[in-house]
Amino acid sequence: MREFDQTRAPILEALKEHKAARIVPFDVPGHKQGRGNPELTAFLGRACLEADVNSSKPLDNLCHPVSVIKEAEALAAQAFGAANAFFMVSGTTSAVQSMVLSVCKHGDEIILPRNVHRSVIGALVLCGATPVYVNPQTDERLGIALGMSVEDVKKAIESHPSAKAVLVNNPTYYGICSDIVQITKIAHAHGMAVLADEAHGTHFSFGDHMPVSAMAAGADMASISMHKSGGSLTQSSILVAGPHMNAGHVRQIIGLTQTTSGSYLLMSSLDISRKNLALHGKEIFAKVCDLAQYARDEIADIGDYYAYAREIVNGDTIYDFDPTKLSINTLDIGLAGVEVYDILRDEYDIQVEFGDIANILAYISVGDRERDIERLVSALAEIRRRYKRSKSGMLRMEYLSPQVAATPQQAFYAEKRSIPIEQSAGEICAESVMCYPPGIPILAPGERITKEILSYIRYMKEKGGSLTGPEDLNIERLNVLKGSALCI
Repeated sequence: MREFDQTRAPILEALKEHKAARIVPFDVPGHKQGRGNPELTAFLGRACLEADVNSSKPLDNLCHPVSVIKEAEALAAQAFGAANAFFMVSGTTSAVQSMVLSVCKHGDEIILPRNVHRSVIGALVLCGATPVYVNPQTDERLGIALGMSVEDVKKAIESHPSAKAVLVNNPTYYGICSDIVQITKIAHAHGMAVLADEAHGTHFSFGDHMPVSAMAAGADMASISMHKSGGSLTQSSILVAGPHMNAGHVRQIIGLTQTTSGSYLLMSSLDISRKNLALHGKEIFAKVCDLAQYARDEIADIGDYYAYAREIVNGDTIYDFDPTKLSINTLDIGLAGVEVYDILRDEYDIQVEFGDIANILAYISVGDRERDIERLVSALAEIRRRYKRSKSGMLRMEYLSPQVAATPQQAFYAEKRSIPIEQSAGEICAESVMCYPPGIPILAPGERITKEILSYIRYMKEKGGSLTGPEDLNIERLNVLKGSALCI
């Protein structure tokens, strides 16, 4: 592989040259380097608005990169151990969807865990592929879905030999990793591509003692949220691909949904962040791991909370654990995770990533400080002292096995009717319902609505969970299939 100079940041360098050239802009954007929108310029800063420019010959074009963007993507590919990298400015949702659409078309089967991000279900709606779900096992104590068992994946592959791909979460939102190396070997032996949703695993390619990255495991494609743990701006991500993927085809697929007006703010943040990780990633994530472990130790001293880590590894459904994740189980204080989430925000001015039925996730990064951790720990201790109650009557399970009656595309585009949610048991859902974050659907299009699912939705509403997805923003009505059920 050609060696690239990881100290370079080609897009940043081109933007600096563009600014020094004092170009007179008679193109978009219309704010003309901030002069046309003084309030926005005062809020974001002149340097930001001056870098918000349009594609031009010296700055290259994201749709068809031939110079500085092409070089920046090549640097990213090398940094992540990939054959090719593609800068994504429509978020990792766009990267995940491009990944699925690159290998699946209408009628194709794809093997995947059901605890996937909503973007995967969206991709199935777009391309018409049929999901073959591998239901993850669950941890009853933690109330979370785990990774895919290698044996379960093998059985799914043998039962569906014509499937085009296997999709793996690497890791889950909670930090759980499947054995992606073995899954990749089995899938490839059966001629199937391996796709990894690595939204929460940017650091796997850079830190020491991390779970294996998708590219190192031999996967064919991975979607990486650089803005989550990599330090880039929100909505900037990278799609990486191995040597067996046709890079030209992948770029064509990306072009179907990604904007033709690529943001140079987002692209330069990807370029700068890749440089930072390539040069300093090991020390950055060593610090993050130390902070996360410090937090776990302090939380353990409070009592009742459980900040879990690699001690839960079982070699299969929890093959490895991301040591940067501060996932905290709250059941033993008698509060749902979403209740602790709300109390932290409303009473202590602390914003954690999300709360669900049984856990909260505090996202730890290089930007955190020890005193920030101490403030979180102190707040959790106070919440335990002030709010602890009996845990009787609390729901424990985060995952409900789906009853699939139609493909997501069939259900989403079918004739439908809107009915009160409490009258929907037994119907086939025509839209998604999820708590966001984490964005894992409780219901996806084509799944039968059960009493257990309705109880779960009712419980999350009572606890203050942020439910999203349906047309009815109040989640009081659901769209269901009209007439006879569709069948796969």
